[in-house]
Amino acid sequence: IHQRIHSGEKPYGCDQCGKSFTQLSNLVVHQRTHTGEKPYSCDQCGKSFTTSSYLTIHQRIHTGEKPYGCDHCGKSFTGLQTLKSHQRIHTGEKPYSCNQCGKSFTTSSCLTKHQRTHTGEKSFGCDQCGKSFSHPSSLIVHQRTHTGEKPYSCDQCGKSFSTSCYLTIHQRTHTGEKPYSCDQCGKRFSTSSYLTIHQRTHTGEKPYSCDQCGKRYSDKRPLIKHQKIHT
Repeated sequence: IHQRIHSGEKPYGCDQCGKSFTQLSNLVVHQRTHTGEKPYSCDQCGKSFTTSSYLTIHQRIHTGEKPYGCDHCGKSFTGLQTLKSHQRIHTGEKPYSCNQCGKSFTTSSCLTKHQRTHTGEKSFGCDQCGKSFSHPSSLIVHQRTHTGEKPYSCDQCGKSFSTSCYLTIHQRTHTGEKPYSCDQCGKRFSTSSYLTIHQRTHTGEKPYSCDQCGKRYSDKRPLIKHQKIHT
């Protein structure tokens, strides 16, 4: 099995989509994305998962266990892959590149989500309102707008959020953590989007334009405020 990493051999192919794998067990897990089978369920909340390892990681939400610590900032995580993704904030590594436009990403799931912007594929539909999404996680988050579910709570103040990302960003208001730094001036930010907006002060980029008068902005929020003068 290990030698297939070097040879590139992937003898186990999915008869649904043609994707190939080095191990039969990986194929079995993959096929559950087609069948919807989730044989591993949490005895605390009933949520189901495709693999036992995903269930183990999920159960740490209930126990509070975070065994994987970042040696850069000390932040802890429930899963090893989440730690590795986090560490790329510090290293700047973006190993997953789009073969259409060359844009790079820190995780394969972010790349997959991005690639659907090229294909226009939106296979995951909401049964409440019919809105379609390019990624199942986006659908799950969207469905919480209907249910009002906010499963991620801050252990500092109790505020709840619909996604773990929103919780992580919120927690930085307590910790003061600003993991994203500008390579031009060194200024630091709590989110990558704030960094992107800031970097436009250096590049002069103003991607948001008013469709009434053509005035351009580096950030969408002042554009929305500006457009009110036309109404």
